[in-house]
Amino acid sequence: MTGSEVPPSFRLAYVPGMTPTKWVRIWNERLAGVPLTLVAVTAAEAADALRHGDADAALLRLPVDRADLSAIPLYTETTVVVIPKDHVGAAVEELSVADLADEIVLHPLDDTLEWERPPGRPAFERPATTADAVELVAAGVGLLVVPQSLARLYHRKDLTYRPLTAPDEEPSAAGPESALSGPSVPGSRVALSWPEARTTDLVEEFIGIVRGRTVNSTRGPKKAPVAQEPAGRSTRGGGGAARGASAGGSKGGGTKSGGTKGGGPRSGARSGGAKGGARTGGGTGAGGGRSAKGAKGSGKGTAKRGRPGRAS
Repeated sequence: MTGSEVPPSFRLAYVPGMTPTKWVRIWNERLAGVPLTLVAVTAAEAADALRHGDADAALLRLPVDRADLSAIPLYTETTVVVIPKDHVGAAVEELSVADLADEIVLHPLDDTLEWERPPGRPAFERPATTADAVELVAAGVGLLVVPQSLARLYHRKDLTYRPLTAPDEEPSAAGPESALSGPSVPGSRVALSWPEARTTDLVEEFIGIVRGRTVNSTRGPKKAPVAQEPAGRSTRGGGGAARGASAGGSKGGGTKSGGTKGGGPRSGARSGGAKGGARTGGGTGAGGGRSAKGAKGSGKGTAKRGRPGRAS
């Protein structure tokens, strides 16, 4: 690596309440040579951190502007109401929106929940942040509705929280307009987001991790198909007879032009006999034929090697 090259790295931004610990651990196991850096941002800063190149991806809450950012929804958080431990609501397992009708409910400026109508009675002023709102709950000013992860993040010993449920949606005798005694409860949708124009290989790796892909199922470059041999190419051990016919004979394949070592009976008969060929019409030479010279040579060879016949 030269001095001008920058080693690969991955920067992951996350908003308050997110806990990317598990995914970071898997990243370090699979890509030990690529460090992952966590970048803490507020909910309002998350999208701009991606656009300005301060992070490669971010764990944030929807919605985001899809014009230039891609996003994969991961899960929806439970919505809870933060109350003092001595509040009457602490005696039950969950609270309904209708239970908050007479309560002052704080609505911070960085609220991540999209309300059609916020529950309860509004405070005189909106707290700047969720952390400020939690302090006001502890002071007895009002209650606070947040995603469960934020209630855990800003937990205090003198506070607790309960799940917040929607009002009964069964139609009443008064008519459909009176069916709901309060607003519905929105959930906070958590997503992984990144700049659409910078969908790098490392971003794809992290997408695979948050989606639960294993090492073997993680996407990667496709392998090139194995090239097949042309149909006309012969295989080892095949086509010996064809090559022998064109080249004047080969070991193991007889031809008309001359005997070959180990030729068949038909080949030996036509060529005057090859070594190991037919016994008829021939000598034992490598090129015996029908010419006089060949016949004389064949006769001499027979006379020398012949046995004296038995007297009748």
